[in-house]
Amino acid sequence: MHGRATRSIVGSAVSALAIAILIIGGWLVAGPSRAVATTAQGTPALRSSGPRPRGVPGTWRLRFSDEFRGSRLNTRKWQPGWFGSGITPPVNAYEQQCYSPAQVRVVGSTLDLTAIARACTVRGRHYRYRSGMVTTRRSFVFTYGVMEARIFLPGARGRIVNWPAFWADGIGAWPGSGENDVMEGLSGQAASHFISSAGRPGVTPRGRYTGWHTYAADWQPGVVTYYYDGHRVGAITTGITGSPMFVILDYAISPRMGGPTGSGRTMKVDYVRVWR
Repeated sequence: MHGRATRSIVGSAVSALAIAILIIGGWLVAGPSRAVATTAQGTPALRSSGPRPRGVPGTWRLRFSDEFRGSRLNTRKWQPGWFGSGITPPVNAYEQQCYSPAQVRVVGSTLDLTAIARACTVRGRHYRYRSGMVTTRRSFVFTYGVMEARIFLPGARGRIVNWPAFWADGIGAWPGSGENDVMEGLSGQAASHFISSAGRPGVTPRGRYTGWHTYAADWQPGVVTYYYDGHRVGAITTGITGSPMFVILDYAISPRMGGPTGSGRTMKVDYVRVWR
């Protein structure tokens, strides 16, 4: 696995009490989806019908949801950046951008994460680009269940531009706490991985995943099963951890790890949902 494997080890950022409150209380959010007009720029044509994950068998209760309605990020659910406020450094040394709250917007019922060629310096390090990231690190964590998002990925000649990712990170020291990469654009292709102290197994489904697609992972004890557009694309049974995880969306830039580099490109997110 390539993905996030080289990021620095990060200690727990949520206290035991906070984790207990979040796990017990959860984020119980319900309500029907709605249709949205489509545009040539890729505005979503139709939201997922009904409050259940696409193609995933079982009976589920929706615990967290954001449909990105309104005109600004809901900061009760999301925090911009990586472990900090304001402009923050990237996750690992392969990334060539800082994360800036200015690159995170809610526009036309989508979350937009935009990468631009504007230099920044964070903690003494210089980066050529800025882009957007959001996490639920301080607001929502979960253990087991299904996480799903409908995402628009910019493309060039059928390849995913830059290094987008929809993933979850475990509370505690990495990689022992686990990392679930539901979708990340590696070398222009969509891929899934589960990283732990036991290894970095992954799957790379066939097909092109530029434009709008739905990505989901069913995380259960001992196994994670991945679904792209409601179809099972693979499962991982090695090193599946049970530490509580928080949700992350980011649009990184890395010529070494990602696809073609593109400034001024935007990763769009129609919705994010988590069921248990």
